[in-house]
Amino acid sequence: MDRNTYRGRLERWNDDKGFGFVRPENSSKDIFIHISALKNVSRRPVVGDVISFRVETDDKGKFRAANATIAGIPIIKPRSAKIRGKRKKGRSSPFSGLVLLVVIGVTGYAGFDSWKSRQAVAVSNAGAIVEPVPEKRDNAEGYQCDGRTHCSQMTSCEEAKFFIRNCPNTKMDGDGDRVPCEHQFCGR
Repeated sequence: MDRNTYRGRLERWNDDKGFGFVRPENSSKDIFIHISALKNVSRRPVVGDVISFRVETDDKGKFRAANATIAGIPIIKPRSAKIRGKRKKGRSSPFSGLVLLVVIGVTGYAGFDSWKSRQAVAVSNAGAIVEPVPEKRDNAEGYQCDGRTHCSQMTSCEEAKFFIRNCPNTKMDGDGDRVPCEHQFCGR
């Protein structure tokens, strides 16, 4: 009975503890089965499943199911990073995942640091954060970056051109041709 393959129905199963009992066909004696005997199955067993298994004797001389499969349930092939010394196509090493995480972290930190440095935040004496103060840039015409970003806030084409050239986050060039406010002031 040790080396033969048997079939039986799962009679009892304790999913929390990962074990149960299989009743082999043409037998009235149940065989213990542990979840570890069902390697690479795509789901956990349920009462009523037909199980194919081999019988082994444990350290205490009791019979138990081994090398078991559930009838009609696909077997998942174990993941192996290497096949005959070569990596599978499309697989990367665990080290490359770590490298990717480091690159993402450094890029994210650099982007955050850059964003943070652009935000001039006024802090009151109590330490509370107040509204961001927009960067101000003056030019010969007297224009300055003061937080305005839309054409409706401009008074001339020259002012709009100054803002799009010198001020961050402007929203005055919808078609991306670097000519601001074409419908209001700077039409061609």
